[in-house]
Amino acid sequence: MTGKKQPPTLSLYATVSGRVQGVGFRYWVIQEALSLGLRGWVRNLSDGRVDLEAVGDEAALKELERRLWIGPPVARVDEVTVEYQPATKAYSGFHVAY
Repeated sequence: MTGKKQPPTLSLYATVSGRVQGVGFRYWVIQEALSLGLRGWVRNLSDGRVDLEAVGDEAALKELERRLWIGPPVARVDEVTVEYQPATKAYSGFHVAY
């Protein structure tokens, strides 16, 4: 087999706190993740936070992490906690989880 070796696929699990519900944050995450070639899911939590899992290459995940601190214009991001680990699941796109 010839060609470039594929970089290992990583998973980013993040929880975002602040004014992140009712401001289009989940749909903004989907747009940003897809623009970076990432796959995964995003959902609202009952305590007002948003969590997500994104799978892809490390550079794209780091860029998504950076963008999560900014958020869409009407959001206010107070905290982003992240955990990186080897990806164990494959996703076909990026969607809202319920």
